[in-house]
Amino acid sequence: MMKAIAIDDEPLALEVLKGYCEKVEFIHLEQTFTKTTEAKDYSEKHPFDLLFLDIRMPAISGIDFFKNFEKEVMVIFTTAYSEYAIEGFNLNAIDYLLKPFEFDRFLHSVNKAREYYEYIHSAKSKEATYLFVQADYRLQKIVIEDILYIEGMADYLRIHLLNRKPVVARMTMKDISQQLPSHFMRVHRSYIVPLARIESVRNKTIFIHQREIPVGKTYFKEFITFFGRNRR
Repeated sequence: MMKAIAIDDEPLALEVLKGYCEKVEFIHLEQTFTKTTEAKDYSEKHPFDLLFLDIRMPAISGIDFFKNFEKEVMVIFTTAYSEYAIEGFNLNAIDYLLKPFEFDRFLHSVNKAREYYEYIHSAKSKEATYLFVQADYRLQKIVIEDILYIEGMADYLRIHLLNRKPVVARMTMKDISQQLPSHFMRVHRSYIVPLARIESVRNKTIFIHQREIPVGKTYFKEFITFFGRNRR
């Protein structure tokens, strides 16, 4: 079960969240707060997994509060102002709930949080079968087996997938490399490939699903050794 707290300067909004959480068996709303200072003091002594956070707060905005929050927790922003959505997702928010929201929309949001929670905890004990990325201002689940290859573009990645449009995610090659299983390999400063998807290799070109991917000079020797050892 995920432990959660909620911060909102409107008591009625907190009552709505409390009622919704009581209907969900995998969330326990530990505490609610109308002041960020009280929530911060609580967080220093009590661990939790999920934070429901209003953006328009009197002393400090929810955005600024979470930017300076020292604990690693999931956050779902709640607000009546849609213009804050982009900035919220830039902080890797699980979701953004626009007030007033119905229970079905709330349930969709917390289900995303549960999936991410399970992903984080399962990754510690076994190799993950999926990963999560921030794309199109929402958290998207990517099945690892569906990845054809990953293309790097400055601070963004284009994840090419089987039978699906590419997903453009705001993260670096280093960031995603840390989430991928061992059969993925960086073969170029701009490309990561899964060895199981390689159909053929000619000279310094990899062929995957009718697409050509170059192998960089500095990666070629390691790639040939690794590919030859692991191919089936």
